[in-house]
Amino acid sequence: MLREVRQVRQIAKENRRRWFSDDQMDLTVWFDDQGVITGFELCYDKGTKEHALRWRNGLGFLHEGVDDGEGRPGRFKGTPILVPDGTFDTNNISRLFAEQSREIDHDIADFVLRRLAEAPAGRGG
Repeated sequence: MLREVRQVRQIAKENRRRWFSDDQMDLTVWFDDQGVITGFELCYDKGTKEHALRWRNGLGFLHEGVDDGEGRPGRFKGTPILVPDGTFDTNNISRLFAEQSREIDHDIADFVLRRLAEAPAGRGG
């Protein structure tokens, strides 16, 4: 079940953010000065084949896979990076998020679920 992480580092000149996490997914949400959500990043399948689904106001969706930096024989583990991965299962992600977000701020959960319902089925963009 997603729980809010209270001590979230805020970055100068970026919108304020809130972070929610559990063992299956992470949700980071950005807010403008008036408290309006300007974007979010939903990371899911943590610990297996992690992906990040990002939404930004005015830009829409971007779906990426997480290259965890492993699998480099004879080398140290690399820094995890996001790599293109244009397809995602909108229905499955929505269902998983609805299950995991029952105990977080309802306005945030409802906002994310509404955006997911608008996502093009089977792809990012």
